[in-house]
Amino acid sequence: MKLLMPSKRDLLLGGGAVAALAAPVVLIAPALGEEKGAGDKPKEKEEQVTPPEDLMREHGVLDRVLLLYEAGIRKWSSREDFDPALITQSAEIIRDFINNYHEKSEEDHVFPRFRKAGKMVDLVGTLLRQHEAGRKVTERIIALAPMSRANPDERRRLIASMQSFITMYRPHAAREDTDLFPKLKDVVSSNEYDAMAEEFEKKEHQLFGEDGFEKMAARVAQLEQRMGIHDLDQFTPR
Repeated sequence: MKLLMPSKRDLLLGGGAVAALAAPVVLIAPALGEEKGAGDKPKEKEEQVTPPEDLMREHGVLDRVLLLYEAGIRKWSSREDFDPALITQSAEIIRDFINNYHEKSEEDHVFPRFRKAGKMVDLVGTLLRQHEAGRKVTERIIALAPMSRANPDERRRLIASMQSFITMYRPHAAREDTDLFPKLKDVVSSNEYDAMAEEFEKKEHQLFGEDGFEKMAARVAQLEQRMGIHDLDQFTPR
């Protein structure tokens, strides 16, 4: 039997058919790519900060203001003059970000859950009393700071108030971070836990705008620069 070899014309026609079949794939692929944003990586969903993480990083702002207070006390002890407005502005951060926002979040959303569950009730009661005492001390610091440079008696009262605030809030924040916040998930449902995170973020935006935490941390950093304690390496033992 004689085999017929395909002619050049047949090969061309066959190749055209294959190309015609493949063409829709080539044409459709870019269209799909354009809908998704060709060349762009899929945008990852921003991970939400959990309630304990949110509260604990706010404690970081608190602790940095306590360092500002301590730096001020050291300067007064060594008779070094500095602008008392640094203390006023530090106390205003405590008032606005800690007393009126952070602690309100705890009082409205965290403490009631533990009381309802009957867990750590005594600790919650102590923490609440310390919130009330802390607000009074903060207002006293704000009132005394402007007169501290010219009036030695007012300065002594101011130093005593700042020291009492530091003495109370160091163990206060540490006990919340190690005893209370890690147990929060045990006293709320998963839905409540997620809703709490959203409520914290919503309130922060209402009071301080977008990136409220970052803005507050930046304010503290500026005060650290002016107080001369911004360079972390200065605290390294030599």
